[in-house]
Amino acid sequence: MIDRYSTQRMREIWSSQHRWDLFLGVEVAYLEALEEDGIAPSGGAARIREIVKIDPERIDALEATLRHDVIAFLTHVEEQAGDSTRFLHYGLTSSDVLDTTFALQLVQAAAFCRQELFNLERALMDLAQAHRGTAFVGRTHGMHAEATSFGLAALSWREMAARALARFDAAAEEIRVGKLSGAVGNLAFGDPAREVRVLARLGLGVEVAATQIVARDRHAAFFSAIALAGNVLDHVALNLRHLQRTEVGEANEPFGSGQRGSSAMPHKKNPVMCENVCGQARLLRSYALAAMEDVALWHERDISHSSVERVIAPDATATLEFATKRLAGIVKGLVVHPDRMADNLARSGGIIHSEAVLLSLVRSGLKRQDAYGLVQRSALKSIQGDGTFEGNLLADPDVRIRLSEEEVRACFSLEEHLKSTEGIFARRSPDPRG
Repeated sequence: MIDRYSTQRMREIWSSQHRWDLFLGVEVAYLEALEEDGIAPSGGAARIREIVKIDPERIDALEATLRHDVIAFLTHVEEQAGDSTRFLHYGLTSSDVLDTTFALQLVQAAAFCRQELFNLERALMDLAQAHRGTAFVGRTHGMHAEATSFGLAALSWREMAARALARFDAAAEEIRVGKLSGAVGNLAFGDPAREVRVLARLGLGVEVAATQIVARDRHAAFFSAIALAGNVLDHVALNLRHLQRTEVGEANEPFGSGQRGSSAMPHKKNPVMCENVCGQARLLRSYALAAMEDVALWHERDISHSSVERVIAPDATATLEFATKRLAGIVKGLVVHPDRMADNLARSGGIIHSEAVLLSLVRSGLKRQDAYGLVQRSALKSIQGDGTFEGNLLADPDVRIRLSEEEVRACFSLEEHLKSTEGIFARRSPDPRG
């Protein structure tokens, strides 16, 4: 996680200070439960909360000698609170507090990511609504296909974003669990009810049958949901990049006053923000693979997953939040050029209406493949610069024997392509909750 591609609030979640503060909160919450159950003398938890101030640098210094971060933490707390720490970490193992703290960090980070995913979905919905009647060229294989609505294109992006948000919500809920069940998860020196009680106070559920750790299939699902959200970002940004190409020119990402596009070419307005989003999506996909590798561990646990998570958890959540926020800003500030969209529609010479002619010939009684050949003949001549598509059809006796001039011209209607726009909008998925 680097400052350039992360927000201050996300950096704070993954900071050493915040992590150890959460760690202390987990330990003290469990100590309070021990006091309530009559196992630990009362007062220790309150005293620890009152006097202990976490110093990450001191923990690092202790770890340099102890070679164990949790023992370094406990030593640091004991240095300050003395006898009050006697029952701290009682019946727990390091991963109890590590995994519970990790869950708390992930839940906090997920809330920020969700906020940006929601903002993106709303921005795409607004874009779709604003341009539901704006005709532009639909493209397949990068080539002109048929006319459609730019609003429908944006609506398809919005639907993808809404699904990404739903998947992310489900995955975020799945990692909202901790464990306080001891060295191999059997609660040998704990109590099931106490574990549930403490985790509930922390806002977490309980891993039903833990080993030494919370099972990592949960985390793999979470990072996979992040990767899939990244794929949606990639898809939208990639298509917006295409619309900004000089030859297309149908939209532009925001370009600020005083902004520069190239160190050598003053005329350049490059789609750098969209390109940045596409690049960050590549990282998000890689983190999902790393998380999947963490699922298979030896028996009740080995430590091979730990180093991976220390990298991918802050990086993946920070990257998703940043990239989503950036794309939402692009969409909100997108400069759309309906006139250029109309020009590009006209550039096709009417070939985008070929299916309408095909179907008219079929309705006239001609076999489909025979009709296809007639339409293709006129279309290819037009593409090669030999007349217009409409003119070629009107001059073709094999077409005219089937269709009148009025019937041919009726095929060249944009309204036909846009007639179902409102019906498609009406069946969109419900707005997600904020």
